[in-house]
Amino acid sequence: AVSLNNNREWFNAHKDEWRQVDRRADALTQELINLMTDFEPNAARLTPKDCRYRIYRDTRFSLDKTPYKTHIGIFINPPYGKKSMRAGYYLHLEPDNCFVGGGLWCPPPELLKAVRNDIYNEIDEYLDIISDAEFAKNYPVIGEDLLKTAPKGFPKDWKHVDLLKPRSFIVYSRKFPARLTASKDFTVRIAELFRIQKPFNDFLNYTVDELHCQ
Repeated sequence: AVSLNNNREWFNAHKDEWRQVDRRADALTQELINLMTDFEPNAARLTPKDCRYRIYRDTRFSLDKTPYKTHIGIFINPPYGKKSMRAGYYLHLEPDNCFVGGGLWCPPPELLKAVRNDIYNEIDEYLDIISDAEFAKNYPVIGEDLLKTAPKGFPKDWKHVDLLKPRSFIVYSRKFPARLTASKDFTVRIAELFRIQKPFNDFLNYTVDELHCQ
């Protein structure tokens, strides 16, 4: 409904409805946090507030001046929360555009170079992670905002050079229908997708922690 009526007047008239959605999203986030502690113990340090993004858009530098987002974004990033520079776990809920993601989005230049160096130097470990059958089945998209050629300082003829081209080292699942959010085992399914993603995030976070970029 917000996508069709993206203005303050309509939103203010329906604010009670948003509060109900907001509470449900907080509850869902807390369920995911609880389930994730089996494989990410530090998730227990987080609250829904640490993981939820506000519905209000920052329009200062955007040509699109609509005031509200049309999706719910949940980024569970142990142990410091959504503002941390570490790789984390993302759930995107939006009509016709629900998916699971995660990893490092737009890391600063020093960290981006370090990630590429670690992939280059530990390519066998990285390939084992991304070519694992369970991972590859659930995360067909790896990397975003690709360079057209090899990053500076890396050989253009290296056979795995395409793995170094992303500017964001993130993964995306296939989209799933919004109706699945109403299923009884929805959070269990999402937590399982997060568990499958963990080795990828662990690889990236080794680099983040080594640079003290938390």
